[in-house]
Amino acid sequence: MFVVDTNVLASLLIDGPFSPAARSLLTADPDWHSEPFVLVELSNVLATQVRAGRLTLEAAQIALSHGAATMEGRLHPIEHAAALTFAQRYVSSAYDARYLAVAHGLGQRLVTEDAALRRKAPDLTCSLAEALEAAQ
Repeated sequence: MFVVDTNVLASLLIDGPFSPAARSLLTADPDWHSEPFVLVELSNVLATQVRAGRLTLEAAQIALSHGAATMEGRLHPIEHAAALTFAQRYVSSAYDARYLAVAHGLGQRLVTEDAALRRKAPDLTCSLAEALEAAQ
């Protein structure tokens, strides 16, 4: 089981430097969990890619559908007050705090390529490379 944030899910669906690692992690363990906000943020990433001309709207819609299917049945809503508490504890955005709270609640580490978040919450986070090593 892995708890992932938007940058990991987006890396799975949009070619980039972390895509091979994200695909390998999904192959190693497809039991990915997150907070429902991951799909809102993914939609925003995809909309930005469409506006920049890097994806067609059709490709973005397909990616969003695949992202939703990847996370189906494994989204864990976090109470707003809990997100606020985690945001204060880890000096993070309330958005990132939602993912941290899911990881904490499931007794897992959040897989993220957000280096700043990993520095703020080293006890609750790991990189894709670290997650892949653990999955081996």
